[in-house]
Amino acid sequence: MKSYRAEAELSIKTGTEPQVYSVEIWHSKPSYYRVNLKNAKKDQSQIILRNDEGVFVLTPALNKSFRFQSDWPQNSSQAYLFESLVRDVLKDKDAVFKSTDKAYVFETKTNYQNNNVIPKQEITFSKKDLAPVSVKLMDPDQNVLVQVDFSNVKFDAKFDKDAFDTKRNMSSAQMEVPTTAEQDKPFSVLYPSDVPQGMERKEEKELQTSSGKRVIVTYNGNKKSFTLIQEKARVSATGTAISVSGEPVDLGFTVGALTEDSVTWSYNGVDYMLAAKGLTQEELLMVARSVYEKSSK
Repeated sequence: MKSYRAEAELSIKTGTEPQVYSVEIWHSKPSYYRVNLKNAKKDQSQIILRNDEGVFVLTPALNKSFRFQSDWPQNSSQAYLFESLVRDVLKDKDAVFKSTDKAYVFETKTNYQNNNVIPKQEITFSKKDLAPVSVKLMDPDQNVLVQVDFSNVKFDAKFDKDAFDTKRNMSSAQMEVPTTAEQDKPFSVLYPSDVPQGMERKEEKELQTSSGKRVIVTYNGNKKSFTLIQEKARVSATGTAISVSGEPVDLGFTVGALTEDSVTWSYNGVDYMLAAKGLTQEELLMVARSVYEKSSK
């Protein structure tokens, strides 16, 4: 296999209602990737790109691209990448295998950084051509929290010379997702629905900045604390790539940047920064992943 392109539907079932995304995946050996995640309902679109210049996360609606020094996607499981699924099957000496009329089904361990929430996955490959059919990521009680259903998998696909070019991808995506026009609309403050045991909200402050309001919410308890900062995202005038430290991390509803003690992300035209003391990265990600819908105060 020199390359492939595929489409998939990604469902995340951790909130009160499932979040559904369409995903377009391109890969050309050895290390070119383009993963386009779109949420049709909210006009959200993000592209994860890997090319000769590095790993980028593009947010077309804000004309922003973030550049990571990262070995993504080699560093952890990626449910929508075929070769990552194969790698997880090969790595797990205790993988459970069964064969059905049309498919090969494996149950394996996942290899997510700091993620005991979804330790297992069920991966189904087509018997006809070994193309991926579906992936179900499960919690320790076998409940499916994330599901990926593949369609239109084409091996040895042909790509244009600049298919993985950062500028080309940004401009073509902006034709589909208009740059956010709702810059002056007030945003709703979101609160995490999952926080480590014993932690509670202590303080909420609202500041006025040159670009509108900034809301700072602080939680603490059990000798741990975290602060969640929210403010309206600004559209970048230049579109110049911003270098960020950390690793790109899939939060489900968006892709963020994870460092040892912080996660930053943009969603629905709002910038979020979560900084913590005393939390493990797993707890940090648990909190971040639970910030995407309005929860009761």
